[in-house]
Amino acid sequence: MNILFVYSIDDIQSPSKLLQTQQQMQFGISYISSFLRTHGHQTKLAVISRILRKKNEDILSKYVERFSPELICFTSVATEYPLIASMARYIKGIYQDIYLLIGGPHASLKPEEVVLDEFDALCIGEGEYPTLELVSQLEKRISPSGIANLWIKRGSEIEKNPPRPFLQNLDELPFPDRELWQEWIEDKSAEDFSVLAGRGCPFQCSYCCNHALRKLASGTYVRYRSPDNIVEEIRQIVYRFPTVKEIYLEVETIASNMEWNTELCSKLKSLNATLQQPLSFGTNIRVTPNADMERLFAAFKAGNFRFVNIGVESGSERVRREILRRNYSNEDIINAVTLARKYGLEVAFFNMIGIPGETIDDFEETVKINRICLPDKHMTSIFFPYSGTDLYRLCKLQGLLDGLLDVRMERKKANLDLPGFSKKQIQKNYIWFDYYVYNGLRPKYKILAHVLRAKLESMYYLNYCYRRLTCITILKMLKKALKT
Repeated sequence: MNILFVYSIDDIQSPSKLLQTQQQMQFGISYISSFLRTHGHQTKLAVISRILRKKNEDILSKYVERFSPELICFTSVATEYPLIASMARYIKGIYQDIYLLIGGPHASLKPEEVVLDEFDALCIGEGEYPTLELVSQLEKRISPSGIANLWIKRGSEIEKNPPRPFLQNLDELPFPDRELWQEWIEDKSAEDFSVLAGRGCPFQCSYCCNHALRKLASGTYVRYRSPDNIVEEIRQIVYRFPTVKEIYLEVETIASNMEWNTELCSKLKSLNATLQQPLSFGTNIRVTPNADMERLFAAFKAGNFRFVNIGVESGSERVRREILRRNYSNEDIINAVTLARKYGLEVAFFNMIGIPGETIDDFEETVKINRICLPDKHMTSIFFPYSGTDLYRLCKLQGLLDGLLDVRMERKKANLDLPGFSKKQIQKNYIWFDYYVYNGLRPKYKILAHVLRAKLESMYYLNYCYRRLTCITILKMLKKALKT
């Protein structure tokens, strides 16, 4: 059977393709696609974007006409769902016989909202086996039914099937389908790739949906791929993409299982010994009190890790403890950074401002911890209340969600007007964050360049005009490609 996947992205940077790098590949689609391919099915991908507006319909129509899919699989987070739903309505209005399935975080967390739209079925939780079972029934011309994890429309009724346990042996899955994405990626000579090393997260951060996703099914939620399996995927990436120089290991828990981490780093070291051009690595760590960070970073050095990302989020211990449910001290952060640099690692910080309950004094604590640690890089964003998270519910209780949220400048434009931190203050401090942190410590022209970029990125209409001009070129390229 032919199965078409639809993926939406907001931030278009490329003049000729919708995706800039290999890092923008989405793992959910990629794993399901490879799983279906190993069972003899054909898959293809269509990428759409809010910025393309009505042109998205042209993209989907061309792919439907060329590929003739019998099933179209959509995925969506909450902020992309309006576009995804509108495209499903468009497809259903023209191609009534194509079966439409939606999955992803929004469908999993808000199925009662999604089921009212134009989809024939929705998937709650992991999608590899449910999608394969759906395809098997559709191939046999059976009206789909009895598939765990799926809610299925049957006339005016909804068949709500029970969840299946979380998949425990991740090694049984084929490696993610990277070929699916290549026609949409601008830079084919990319040097950076991501590899998913595990699934699930043991933490309970209030701004994240993991605490809700772990309740969707039975079985262990935090799971790791074996080090041998990860290394074999990396070998295949090196063979298929010889320009690769660095791999980002995407996993929430690399510091939570020290034995697994030590073995993985040892095998990465052995892998590099076989390569003409050794790879460097990066990952994300969660600072936890009493963790053996010395052992962690020593293993990273042995495995040729170049950098670590650390989620500071707020420099206020009160905000982290009482609001975000992140229980570590500023001293823990400073010690982690000191040890990372002892082992030659670069450090990047994730910061978040405009958190419900945050004050201007709390924000100044975030600036302070950044000035003390001076991260080599930072990814600072404005808090956005994602549906399905505990902080979203808190925002509703506190009356902070006045009307519809503006998703157009998600995490770059302040949505909340907090009692101790006004919307205007949040926006100003987001723009000037680099100046507050690095003033007097880095060249001023570099600091001001970052400030200017943050200013431009937070101005919707200026961004919109730039991206619309970019899209003129994109659309010309797409039309040419679709004709060939």
